[in-house]
Amino acid sequence: MSRLDSMLRRLTAQRDGLNWAAAQIADHEGDVLDMGLGNGRTYDHLREILPDRRIWVMDRVLQCHPSCEPPEEDFLQGEAEPMLERLARDGHRIALAHYDFGMGIKEDDVAEAARLSPLIARVMQAGGLLISGQPLVGFERITGPDSIAPDRYLFYRA
Repeated sequence: MSRLDSMLRRLTAQRDGLNWAAAQIADHEGDVLDMGLGNGRTYDHLREILPDRRIWVMDRVLQCHPSCEPPEEDFLQGEAEPMLERLARDGHRIALAHYDFGMGIKEDDVAEAARLSPLIARVMQAGGLLISGQPLVGFERITGPDSIAPDRYLFYRA
């Protein structure tokens, strides 16, 4: 598979997974958390499909497209650990989290996801959904939409 085809497959899975998850949490309270703003495409999609939810966004630096900048009060800039601890300390509960941290080195990305999983668990509300490109630990793995290959994106319930 070409890198272009692989990227298209990943982005389609991401979109389909987010749409599926948004429908799943429709009757549940809680905020949304996008871990890894990047250029802002996922955040932009989340605010379109979940316009009435508070969407927290976390990244080391703000370097997204100007049209995708989150409100200052919803952007958590810095390393993930203190930002997740802040959300937990302030009592925020997340109904839907999207995990998209990574540097592109699989072993390092998997290790980081495992290391952050307990902190992510602290902010998730019971029954909340997580969507991730990396394996997370300590959550119930569930089946996402049929349109997504099981190895392409991972789905969890808190």
